[in-house]
Amino acid sequence: MPDTAIAAPPYRLGLLLLPQFSFAGLGALLDPLFIVNWLAQEPRFEWRLLGGEPSVPASNGVPLGVTTDWPAPTELDGVLVLASFETKALTGDRPLAMWLRHCAAAGVELGGIEMGSEVLAAAGLLDGSRAAVHWDNLEGFRELYPRVEAVGELYTLGDGRLTCAGGTAVLDMMLAWLADRVEAPLMEELRNHLLERRRRPGDTVQLAAAPERQPQTSAQMRRVIRLMRRAIESPLTSAELAAEIGLSVRQLERRFKAELGVTPKRYYLWLRINRAHRLLQQTDLGVAEVAASAGFGSLEHFSRAYRRFFGCAPSQDRLQSRDAPVLPVRHLPRRD
Repeated sequence: MPDTAIAAPPYRLGLLLLPQFSFAGLGALLDPLFIVNWLAQEPRFEWRLLGGEPSVPASNGVPLGVTTDWPAPTELDGVLVLASFETKALTGDRPLAMWLRHCAAAGVELGGIEMGSEVLAAAGLLDGSRAAVHWDNLEGFRELYPRVEAVGELYTLGDGRLTCAGGTAVLDMMLAWLADRVEAPLMEELRNHLLERRRRPGDTVQLAAAPERQPQTSAQMRRVIRLMRRAIESPLTSAELAAEIGLSVRQLERRFKAELGVTPKRYYLWLRINRAHRLLQQTDLGVAEVAASAGFGSLEHFSRAYRRFFGCAPSQDRLQSRDAPVLPVRHLPRRD
């Protein structure tokens, strides 16, 4: 880690806010930069809020004023794209993609926060790179962008690209990014002011609380869940799952329900329906293709099951937005 700040001039950052971006994510980006400037008593970082309209609404409904006159790439050192919902419309924005490509050609550092990474991927700017994608969007992202190595980690840094899965990981990413740009004593004071002493590396796995990663879940039941996840398109029967771990079907059902609060059949269906839900909202795959990808051989069976979980037909759930159907709490498996 350097003893002095690397760049004497301020680092010029453009923050591209797309409709329904995460308000909390923006705060996690800007607060560390402000505190560094304040502690250093000089402008180490400058930022501009950019958008397609004079006012851009966050996902919580708060509108923020932005500039619609985007600077030339030569006027910026970095651009971070913030998006959370309704990215299908954004990925087809040709002027946006062209501006980002011009920034990349000029050597501007580019980053995607939450689904901002999909905007970069749609512009071809993450091909061959690792990208941290929120677990809820990972399957759909991999389906759409096979040239990107999408990972279920907190964030990635390197080669002029930053990606972050979102949530509290935005602050982790900023602290890691700043560590190469700010002297060590100032970094320590920054952490003190943020009351943040954790140091979560980028390759920290998301969903650490998933049942298959919990020590209280037995090794046999963790293996059953891994088998289920690997065989979504061609679901295994309860007899096949039980045989894989050397139990009878009754023993499997009793143990699984005791440890996870639901039967293995119900949990398996939950995994498959959730996969369908994400693919419907995040991709342009047809309903029949989604049904097959989730292991349903019958469209009628798929539609009935989907209605039980989400209260609507699959064809009515094609956009990932704030108003889209979500899985009711009563259908969630026990996590403790």
